[in-house]
Amino acid sequence: MVTSAHEGMHRIFQERPEILTPVFGVLGIELPEKAAVYAVATDATEAKPMARHIDTVLRVGPSDGDDFLLAVKAQERRDTKKESSWPYYVAYLQAKYSLPVLLLVVCRDRATTKWAAGPFDCGTRGWTAQRTYPLVVGPDNLPVITDERTAAEKPAMAAFSALTHANSPDVDAILDSLGRALAGMDLDAVGYFYQFLDSALGATPAGDKWRNIVTFVNYFPGRGTLLEKTFLEGEAKGEAKGILRVLEVRGLPISDVVRERITACTDLDRLNDWLDRAGTVAHAEDLFTGDGDISEDATP
Repeated sequence: MVTSAHEGMHRIFQERPEILTPVFGVLGIELPEKAAVYAVATDATEAKPMARHIDTVLRVGPSDGDDFLLAVKAQERRDTKKESSWPYYVAYLQAKYSLPVLLLVVCRDRATTKWAAGPFDCGTRGWTAQRTYPLVVGPDNLPVITDERTAAEKPAMAAFSALTHANSPDVDAILDSLGRALAGMDLDAVGYFYQFLDSALGATPAGDKWRNIVTFVNYFPGRGTLLEKTFLEGEAKGEAKGILRVLEVRGLPISDVVRERITACTDLDRLNDWLDRAGTVAHAEDLFTGDGDISEDATP
C-alpha cells in the first residue's frame, strides 16, 4: 500500500532537486550544485501485462560531466521481492535511455537501511551474472538538522531530514527548527513545506507535532507572519467558494463584479456574514447591504 510518507520520500526529489547535492554528499559522491534535473517517465511496464512502476526517475545533467539517470525508491520495510525488481529497474532504464543509472533507496529505519544496501546478486553455480549496489540513505547517514539557520538556508533538506528521522527521538527538534525558519520565508515556500510535511507525516506523533507548530493560533498569534497570512488566505478562499456555491445552487445570477468582490475579500468576519446571508438574499448583490454600493450596475 502506497502511503503519504512513501510518496513524500521520493517526490521531494522531483519537487526540490536541490537536495540531491547534499544527499549525494553524505553518500560520498560529488555532485555540483549546478546540475540540470528533470523528471523522466516512471512506467517500466513492457508488452506483457506486468505493471512495474519506479517511484521517481530523474535525469541529472551535472555541470562537470555526462548525464545519468537516478531512480529513487522509497522503502519502509524489508521486501525480498525488491531484490529482483530493483536490478530490473536499473537494467531497463539503461537499455531504454542508453545512460548510466544509479538507484537511490530512501529508508526511515536502520534495519531496512542495512538490508537495502545489498548487494543483490543474480547468478548460479558460482557465477554472478549481475550484481546491484543501491545507494541508500536513512537515519544512519542523513544529518539531523536542528539548527534554525541551517533549516532556513536549506529548508528542503530540513524537511527531508524530518521525514527520514520521523521515527527517531530527534524529529521534534528538527521540526521545531524548521517551524521557526518558516517564519522568514516567502508564501510559496511556507505553503509547500507546511503541506508537504502535513501530508508526508500524516497521522503520526511527528505529524501531530508539526501541525501544532504551524497552527498560527498557537504558534504565531497576531504577529502578521507569513504562516498566519497563508492560513488566513486559505480560510478566506474556502469561505468565498462556499458563498459562491450557495448562490449558484439557489440559481441566483452572479455578476463579474459580485464574484470579484467575494473572491477578493480577506476579512473572515465579513465573509462569514456574507455566507449567512447567501441562503436568504433575493439577489446576489443583496449580500452587500450595509457594506456600500458595489457598482453602478448593482441590482436595485
